[in-house]
Amino acid sequence: MNPQSNAVVFADLHKGPSPLRLPNAWDAGSARLIENLGASAIATTSAGVAWSMGYRDRDAMPLGQHLASVAAIARVINVPLSVDIESGYTGETEDVRNTVGRFIDAGAVGINIQDGHSTPDVLAGKIERAREAGERCGVRIYINARTDVYALGLVPTGDRVTEVLARAKRYADAGADGLFVLGVAARADIKQIAAGTDLLLNVIAWPELPPATELAALGVRRVSVGSWIPQSLWAHTSTLVTDFLTDGRSEPLFEGAAPYSQVDALFSN
Repeated sequence: MNPQSNAVVFADLHKGPSPLRLPNAWDAGSARLIENLGASAIATTSAGVAWSMGYRDRDAMPLGQHLASVAAIARVINVPLSVDIESGYTGETEDVRNTVGRFIDAGAVGINIQDGHSTPDVLAGKIERAREAGERCGVRIYINARTDVYALGLVPTGDRVTEVLARAKRYADAGADGLFVLGVAARADIKQIAAGTDLLLNVIAWPELPPATELAALGVRRVSVGSWIPQSLWAHTSTLVTDFLTDGRSEPLFEGAAPYSQVDALFSN
């Protein structure tokens, strides 16, 4: 399937009767597994990708290495791919056009791009450049504008819905398709945000977030898991390694392990 067709498919996945569920991948192997388990699209977690490459989260990973990881993921999957590009790897709005074009060339048909501590106008400018990059490449990429109003506590609790909706209006005018509100979990807030914007609302797995089966009624169109899966695997790996270093026993390593042949067969092409 060509990139533009993949982009159309990905956009349409947000319009079904229930929210699009995205268990985020962090490398080619996890992406192939997630697709094999039935995911209709693959989205990356920037934190997970950074950790897998030996870097901290938040724009610390070199752009070239991130692009190589995206290309590796695109090589092993057949479903649409959306990539978390953090803040666009630059503070300069103009540079985003080139950066997004490179991610499209690597296989992405959707992006997450975030405001963080920057002003809404900065992210709006980046969204405009990202849209231009897609037009140059002949791909109408899905632009998911992430706001960290909740996650970073950018305004007092009682003002957060109003602030998110003000930013959503700015991002929609700039050409975004979706609104990703990191950290929102209260039903009332989710419902008010979804009703107050034309952007398609994305939330993330979070303590006290209602189950995905309830989110459609609140207006949510997409729910992702972010870095929670690699974080859980990190904890499990830490336990296995610590126990082996302590007592040298092999038996715990076999308990619940996937068969070698099953894992290897995923990459048989």
